[in-house]
Amino acid sequence: MKKLVIFDLDGTLLNTIEDLGHAANYALERNGYATHSMASYPYFVGNGVRRLMTRVLPEDARDDETVDRVLGDFLEYYDEHCTDFTKPYSGMPELLQDLRDLGVAMAVASNKYQKAVDKIIPTYYPDINFVAIEGHREGVNVKPDPSVVFAILAQAGMAKADTLYVGDSGVDMETARRACIDSVGVTWGFRSKKELVEYHADVIVNNPVDILDVVENGIKIS
Repeated sequence: MKKLVIFDLDGTLLNTIEDLGHAANYALERNGYATHSMASYPYFVGNGVRRLMTRVLPEDARDDETVDRVLGDFLEYYDEHCTDFTKPYSGMPELLQDLRDLGVAMAVASNKYQKAVDKIIPTYYPDINFVAIEGHREGVNVKPDPSVVFAILAQAGMAKADTLYVGDSGVDMETARRACIDSVGVTWGFRSKKELVEYHADVIVNNPVDILDVVENGIKIS
């Protein structure tokens, strides 16, 4: 049985795409650039907010000065509006409660900047005592660099073999692979099942409750 489950945030624990999209469109419009549809944002996110700003800008406007300016407007808006439309995925609150009742430790590993993570997680999961809530911090590489996972393992005092990583994207599966821990890819998030397969998810689940079986019985090799 796994003793620690590390969850990605965006697209795994919470559907944050509308708030991210509205903040990005606000920043783009304020700087005179075309906005994007909400349907396009799942393909822009996943590597931190600076990369998000780079992706949403026109190719000829991706210089550092422009990205910095647009990012500043994004952060100003998102800091105030990051919980306007965000919501937990169906079944996820119940999963976390079940894991808590089993005595399984839980943590969050996100490429979202730390200030936003610190606001969002307690808003939606106030009754879960995460052993670590790790967002992106200046000077620390974003996922798929496994540094955030190693930091969580150190805080939790857990071995890799006792840990499960859960996420919705290729970035997450690659993070788990680089950290040498078992991975679960979830299909309800921002990326496709095809991407999860291509990035070698150890297990792919369609419903949060299915993660309980993996936690209790381990990765089943067919």
